[in-house]
Amino acid sequence: MPHASVPPKLEQWGAQVLSALPPRVQVRLSGKPPVRIDGDTLAPEAQLLLAVLDRRREPPLETLSPAEAREARRRLTAAYAGRPVPVASVQDLEIEGIPARHYAPPEPGGPHPLLVYYHGGGFTYGDLDTHDGVCRILCRHGGAHVLAVDYRLAPEHPFPAALDDARVALNWAFVHAARLGADATRVGVGGDSAGGNLAAVLSRLAARDGEPAPVLQLLIYPATDMTTRHRSRELFREGFLLTDPEMDWFTDNYLGTARTHAADPRVSPLLAEDLSGLAPAFVVTAAFDPLRDEGEAYADALHQAGTPVTLRRFPGFIHGFVNAAGVSRTARDALVEIAGVTRGMFASAARA
Repeated sequence: MPHASVPPKLEQWGAQVLSALPPRVQVRLSGKPPVRIDGDTLAPEAQLLLAVLDRRREPPLETLSPAEAREARRRLTAAYAGRPVPVASVQDLEIEGIPARHYAPPEPGGPHPLLVYYHGGGFTYGDLDTHDGVCRILCRHGGAHVLAVDYRLAPEHPFPAALDDARVALNWAFVHAARLGADATRVGVGGDSAGGNLAAVLSRLAARDGEPAPVLQLLIYPATDMTTRHRSRELFREGFLLTDPEMDWFTDNYLGTARTHAADPRVSPLLAEDLSGLAPAFVVTAAFDPLRDEGEAYADALHQAGTPVTLRRFPGFIHGFVNAAGVSRTARDALVEIAGVTRGMFASAARA
């Protein structure tokens, strides 16, 4: 049956069923022996997911138009969204023409801190809906308001459009935190993949340019270096959801085929000359992710510069695992852990 003809609810039910199977059964259904690379073993449910996606024989995203790729990713994330995690309230709003969504935590007391969150998607796809589940869990289990930002996408809006939007939204958050019911003295930035790139870049720009600076940066498998092919990109270049040709497509969309700005620290924060004095960072990587090594290299660079940093590599996981938290117990546990660490960092910021 063609993928497009599968009703979304049925596809979501199928994803939940497969994720709930015993690990041994998941490996058997994948049709392959356990996958072991670089001293780690691929999580059984990730192995089964990748096998299911491979059997669909869908065209690679980089062969589609941006609009078609965005719709394909919306379908995939919807299948793994699960039931919405309840929070106190959810409100769509607009920040100087930029769509955004505010999540208020259900905890009593306050005011609670505010996390400005930028979604992933290679600067090419992703929106408020694809990351709704992620933001809900961060809000509920992180004890924080979350402001999700729907920045402009490439190739229609290449660099620095996404960064410009992200910066406008962060500055707006500082000014209007009280309007959201949040604590203006505890505003952090976060994001996954391309969104992690934006969060990292903004943390440095705010500190250097004298703008209000975030008190923490949550960087989930961030893209940090568009000039170098790190070892993990070669290890996991094919067969682990995020592929090497897709990453090239993302970079071409964002920077243009000439890639003139690839070495600009606003694109590749790992290349920044000075990473000292930045907000404490929590860097999350996945063991089977092409972006793993550049994320960990960035964590090391922050540490070498004297910026407080915590690095957490999740074994067995692939890129994009936080978007599977709606149906995968292990992915949900990981995201709840990430939210808990973020909560602790906000608490430390309050004491400081």
